[in-house]
Parts: sequence; structure tokens; C-alpha cells
Amino acid sequence: MTVSVLSQDTLVLNRGWLAIATTPVRHALSLIFTGAAGAIQPETFEVHGFEGWAALDVPPGDVFVSTVSMRLRVPEVIVLQSFSGVPRQTLPFTRRNLLRRDAAQCQYCHSRPGNSDLSIDHVIPRVAGGETSWENCVLACVRCNRRKGSRLAHEAGMQLRREPRAPQWSPIFEVAHTHKREAWRRFLADRHWGEAS
Repeated sequence: MTVSVLSQDTLVLNRGWLAIATTPVRHALSLIFTGAAGAIQPETFEVHGFEGWAALDVPPGDVFVSTVSMRLRVPEVIVLQSFSGVPRQTLPFTRRNLLRRDAAQCQYCHSRPGNSDLSIDHVIPRVAGGETSWENCVLACVRCNRRKGSRLAHEAGMQLRREPRAPQWSPIFEVAHTHKREAWRRFLADRHWGEAS
């Protein structure tokens, strides 16, 4: 059981308490042990160094890490002691991410035919030099994509629902919902929690 616990995610906050990443529990404990981070006690928001964290009792029913001499609470959230920046992250342009950005909806007729009946449409067609990018691609149902063809939307008598742009949510928190800890909710915006895009 300890191996799976050590592989679970811990939320990482920068020095200004802004959520910037997740890291495996084993790495979080290493950061706490070396003094590079402090463990946040979710109930009180108190920050503990390694010795203070090791002195805390493990609440009944909580998971823990066993060592030869102690049982350690699994740190759900840690705060870095010196890093106050935000890592630059770019969300890769993939079909899955485009489905999320456009809410699995045709950007022309607003239908939701299902993921298999949605295609990627280039707003400025590739034959006219249009790139495959966040700013030039939208989801379109097969019917609308055929209707538009290699033309601009207005040439086909169609209108985009909204201008395409790169998503504002971060890939840092693309963690399966089952792996998110309830304690993280206090530190994450709804869009990172997965309730909005």
C-alpha cells in the first residue's frame, strides 16, 4: 500500500500560496525533509517543517506513510519556501483539449452530436495557408464541416459561435477527478477543479 500512497499527488503552492503544480507524495516528502517546502495542515492552514509534520497524529481512517520509526500523514498540499514564480505552461493542441475548450459542441450550429461526429475545422482553410493552432481551429459537426469545405465561414453563409483562442486553463491540474483531494478545493479556481473551462 505504501508504494501507491507515495505515487499519489500532492498539490504544490508557490511562496505566494498560488497553486502551480502537483508532485508525487514521495517528492513532496523529500521537499519537506530538505526544508524546500512546508506541509500545510488542511484543517488549520498551519505550515509545518518535517519535524512538526512528523509530530502530528494521523487521524483515524487517513492514509499514511510508514517508516521504521513513525507514521507520517500524507501531505495533501505543500508550499514552497523560496519559489514565488509560476512555471510557464503551454497547453498542447490536441483533439482532447479542443473538445474540452469547445465543450464538445459544434462552433457553427451549436449541436452536440457526440465526440465521434465532431471534426476539427480550420477557420482559415489549410489550402489558404491556415495553421493548425488554437487560434485557427474549432470543433464542427460533420455536416457543418462539409458545408463550409475549403471556404471561410462567411463565404459559406455560416457564423462562428465565438473567435477561437488558446484556453485559459492550465495543464498543470489535468489530474483525473478521482485523484484530486478535497483539501485542494481551497487552493484551486473552479476552472482548475474541472467545473468550468
